Amino acid sequence: MKAIYLTKYGKSSDAFEIRECSKPEPGPNSVLIKVETFGLNFADVMARNGLYRAAPPLPCILGYEVVGVIERRGEGVEQFENGQKVVAFTRFGGYAEYAVTDYRAVAPLPEDYDICEAAALPTQYGTAYHCACDLANIRQGEHVLIHAAAGGVGIALTQLAKLKGCIVYGTVSSDEKMQLLEKQGVDYPINYSETDYAKAILKIRGNKKMDAIFNPIGGKFFKTDRKILGYGGRLIGFGASDRLGRRKNIFSKYKLLLDFGFIHPVGLLVSSTTVGGANMLKLADHKPEILRRCLENVTDLAIKGKIKPYVGGRFGPEELSKAHELLENRKSLGKLVIRW
Repeated sequence: MKAIYLTKYGKSSDAFEIRECSKPEPGPNSVLIKVETFGLNFADVMARNGLYRAAPPLPCILGYEVVGVIERRGEGVEQFENGQKVVAFTRFGGYAEYAVTDYRAVAPLPEDYDICEAAALPTQYGTAYHCACDLANIRQGEHVLIHAAAGGVGIALTQLAKLKGCIVYGTVSSDEKMQLLEKQGVDYPINYSETDYAKAILKIRGNKKMDAIFNPIGGKFFKTDRKILGYGGRLIGFGASDRLGRRKNIFSKYKLLLDFGFIHPVGLLVSSTTVGGANMLKLADHKPEILRRCLENVTDLAIKGKIKPYVGGRFGPEELSKAHELLENRKSLGKLVIRW
């Protein structure tokens, strides 16, 4: 089979190589999936730059989600049939024509469901569901701030928040992305490259603060978010893209920590606020039942038409470096997918 290997850290144009390799074998409680399409996530960009500690050593196959058909089932798997169309979360290994994953990270799909839209469901919509519904438990009428709102997780969070009846504020870095937010139903799109988003929100709200904030950037954005989080508010972090572009040394790591700011439990008690984090890879390792529930719920919502992933780019495997570059430079919209 063919697989796309990350062979070196650095520029996307030099980092990947398509290789022939052996087809993996499904072990107990696992399935082998013939991959039709796989998705890209910002964690892939971090891994390519040597900034994702959980990534396997080089050379390795990245990839967190695939869409395809089950070719073979391992021992103990009775929930699926060979030839069944599925979407699945993968703990790396997704950039390949075949991938093996735990059956608990798999959900069935109707034959007519768009495979590229489905690629957004495991990681991005799964992350959004866990953040919005499990950790923040957003409710009707709440005022919700979503950073990077034109990205895959940002759009997923927006759709889930609107489904719950929330008032949504979304930050992006360009006017093009502002137009997408308006189409997605964001009530108050904000271009943070031109406007101080915290001041803009307080002005809109008459100095009232936010009920829930979702932050994949980290750094100074996280510190600022805490200042505009209201009583009983929830601030959920699910990434640290601000780390990209920093030097890889101990001083840079300390600077990143300082930018986040320090949180004291007494302050949380006084304000009755919650600060939490989401890492779907760790949940896959230690709480697979959470991963499974999130995937099943978002897949059900998608099949019923209550949410609809936005695909911002469909590429062939030879265009992977181009797709990575778009994602890294924050020029992409929605989900980027690769089709074999």
